[in-house]
Amino acid sequence: MEEYAREPCPWRIVDDCGGAFTMGVIGGGVFQAIKGFRNAPVGMRHRLRGSINAVRIRAPQIGGSFAVWGGLFSTIDCGLVRLRGKEDPWNSITSGALTGAVLAARSGPLAMVGSAMMGGILLALIEGVGILLTRYTAQQFRNAPPFLEDPSQLASKEGTPAPGYPSYQHH
Repeated sequence: MEEYAREPCPWRIVDDCGGAFTMGVIGGGVFQAIKGFRNAPVGMRHRLRGSINAVRIRAPQIGGSFAVWGGLFSTIDCGLVRLRGKEDPWNSITSGALTGAVLAARSGPLAMVGSAMMGGILLALIEGVGILLTRYTAQQFRNAPPFLEDPSQLASKEGTPAPGYPSYQHH
């Protein structure tokens, strides 16, 4: 499989932590803004204030949780790349499963197994969609084979038209 266009491993961890934090803050901020707006007392000013307070309080926490997940995932992924010596979708799937298990370790072995399965399945779905999209776009932009003319449809060398075609020459 072709090489991924990503940062080298030590920098990938920092890059993924930052990206995950940003996704968590923005995505969590949107959901918290809606939740704060809906749960605030009636009145536009109260609802806007409730929305802003919910975002201010919860969005950094959600972003931090996403950053922890992204950092642990990237650390495990880099470890697997080093251990296996290749970068392929199996590293991501295994990293998702191990990340889920590690983050659920405080809840006991049953929770670890469940989180590992969810992490592995989620990453397998993400990798599968990525592979399908890559194959689809590769087929879409593939060069068409050159047009080969059928020799039976070409005019003969004497200047007479090919069989089945009328002669348009003026005598």
